[in-house]
Amino acid sequence: MEKISVYIIAYNEADKIKDALESVAWADEVVVADSFSEDDTAKIAEKCGARVVQIPFNGFGQLRNDAISSCSHDWIFSLDSDERCTPAARAEILKIINSEDSLDAYYVPRRNYFMGKWLRHAGFYPDYRQPQLFRKGAMVFKPDAVHERYEVVSGKPCGYFKASINQVPFKNLEEVVHKANRYSTLGADKLIDAGKKSSMFKALSHGLWAGFSMYILKLGCLDGWAGFIIAVANFEGTFYKYAKCHLKQQGMESFLKIRLPED
Repeated sequence: MEKISVYIIAYNEADKIKDALESVAWADEVVVADSFSEDDTAKIAEKCGARVVQIPFNGFGQLRNDAISSCSHDWIFSLDSDERCTPAARAEILKIINSEDSLDAYYVPRRNYFMGKWLRHAGFYPDYRQPQLFRKGAMVFKPDAVHERYEVVSGKPCGYFKASINQVPFKNLEEVVHKANRYSTLGADKLIDAGKKSSMFKALSHGLWAGFSMYILKLGCLDGWAGFIIAVANFEGTFYKYAKCHLKQQGMESFLKIRLPED
């Protein structure tokens, strides 16, 4: 029987990490790549039997590479703190890793749930983000701060799961706003590193297009209020990403540094 490692990246995920860990308790090794959480994430992970490794956060791309390096076995399954491996996905994983004709990397469909609703539209299903089951050495991530790019190092094509895993990307509306803020900051830095120029007009136009395409073109409107909120959040996150990029390029990342009139 082939052995498998599961890695989970985490930061301040005390509310989510236990359910994620319990869904992969069957794995031969579970590694939680924690970036010095300020809550009980690491303590909960260790109590659930995971091996916790502390990795400074220098972008999601580098974090994933470091997490992979911390895994011991030849087969690796990647799971985020807000994801849950289903019994059907577990069965498919075990079948693949013990098959003689298995490929080197596999995409896994994800069912995203928000406000108690399965998001079936707006690109949220099957939501193939990146291969999540792969042989060690077959996946290399670019050192991107966010929305990390990757390379599959294999002469074989990627496979696709039939079974899905579940994801709860937002526990409440506060987290929707928090993620839009955090990811827009990381995204702005990524634009600057890539030499991209921005403006407030670009921020508005990109934001409007992001919200419109998600809600109308990708049929997020069919997911009711959940789809509407997600589209608004996508507009907001995209707008602030380009706005933050523009302000940093203008030396106005902090409004406190702007000289005020004296009279």
